[in-house]
Amino acid sequence: MDKIVILDFGGQYCHLISRRVRDFGVYSEVLPSNAKKDLLKSPDVKGLIFSGGAASVYDASSPSCSKEIFGYGVPILGICYGHQLIAHLNGGKVIPGESGEYGITELRILKRSILLNGLKNTEKVWMNHKDVVKELPGNYSITASTNNSRIAGFENEKMKIYGVQFHPEVTHTENGNKVLENFVFGICGAKKEWSNSAIIKNIADEIRREIGNKKAIIGLSGGVDSSTAAILANNIIGRNLTAVYVDTGMMRYKETESVERIFSKFNLNLKIIRAQDRFFEALKGITEPEEKRKAIGRLFADIFDEAAREAGAEILVQGTIYSDRIESGVTPHSSKIKSHHNVGGLPDKMRLRVYEPLRELYKDEVRRISKELVMPDEIIDRHVFPGPGLAVRIIGEVTPEKAEIVRKASFIIEEELKKTNLYSKVWMAFAVLLPIRSVGIQGDERSYKHPIVVRIVESKDAMTANFAKIPYEILEKISTRITNEISSINRVVYDISNKPPSTMEWE
Repeated sequence: MDKIVILDFGGQYCHLISRRVRDFGVYSEVLPSNAKKDLLKSPDVKGLIFSGGAASVYDASSPSCSKEIFGYGVPILGICYGHQLIAHLNGGKVIPGESGEYGITELRILKRSILLNGLKNTEKVWMNHKDVVKELPGNYSITASTNNSRIAGFENEKMKIYGVQFHPEVTHTENGNKVLENFVFGICGAKKEWSNSAIIKNIADEIRREIGNKKAIIGLSGGVDSSTAAILANNIIGRNLTAVYVDTGMMRYKETESVERIFSKFNLNLKIIRAQDRFFEALKGITEPEEKRKAIGRLFADIFDEAAREAGAEILVQGTIYSDRIESGVTPHSSKIKSHHNVGGLPDKMRLRVYEPLRELYKDEVRRISKELVMPDEIIDRHVFPGPGLAVRIIGEVTPEKAEIVRKASFIIEEELKKTNLYSKVWMAFAVLLPIRSVGIQGDERSYKHPIVVRIVESKDAMTANFAKIPYEILEKISTRITNEISSINRVVYDISNKPPSTMEWE
């Protein structure tokens, strides 16, 4: 199918460009800035987008690309750093700006370019840069300007090469989608072929190629990602797939019973392994977050190996999605934020070959195809849950007692949100247990107990998030229930941090 390739130069919004293009119904793919020629000259590649980035084009260590790209005959759009790089590589001049542009800026349209078709004479756009394009290469013309960037937009109409200093992919740019649509459809002529049915067909074809007649196991957590991967694989290889659900002792309230009930309705070969004691033993004495994730990943790998030997399987299917891979630092120029046990938390050497059918999908795309697969709403609509479970919601050493506290508190939070129909409107809602104690008054007596942090966030794809503005009366009910029903808690606080600078989870 037609494809738009985004070259990653290290920009924090790189993934958002890909998301926007897919939302238009066109397949997009993020590749490293030094991607091989055959990947970029493929007939299905209808356009290239150079992402933003934090570097300066004149630094020797800055990410770059081959100048040959401009001769491939493929339309190119540069955004921010990509805009500067196009000018730099083609003989223009980039310099440090006298003052940076950060946040909302007024853009003035100087030329009616195809790229800027449909925009007003002045537009509100989002800027995030210091360097500016000072001089353009030959045969390039200025299309837009701001007070601090004389060349805020340019084009080489004959070669179909365009640049914008602003970020059309962020929602703060009022008509950013229009700019990207103009490029994808008006300039590249891409066709809308990326749909739920197309995604399912592509994955099904890949499963046939990657697994074929071999036996495989899948780590089934009960979340929408692993559940969708399990059903997709089961539809193709049937009884050659064993779904392995591991009860780590750090699962959600009555999670194991829920998984048994839900998946008994599918023709799925389900194996439940109760390994609570093994996980708590593996985590004994560990307080550092990355070490927790690594320890959990190692034990998962051991258990999967044992289950695979029993099943005669040689492939481990995982429900890894794109945001997991980005945060684990496995994509080019991405910074490692934390190890996801199904990505960066697994040992380097495993007997099983890992296969990730959902690796290029975002969370909302997974949810959409899960609806196509007629999966139950309680799987599709349930909140995201971390692979390491409650272990990363307990700050400090993990014990069975602490896990039970967080499990009960998180259940109370979810239950109160469901009562007020807010559960389905937020991305995640959970409790975090802190390793400190504070003074309180309970039953007219002094108490000295632990606090619980309530974390409720709104998001679309887990890459960015805002804390949810929950009404005070609901937060008060949550707080009252937690302190009344959990004897070891005497204080509840609400986390009002966004992502970035914070992450969804505390660890």
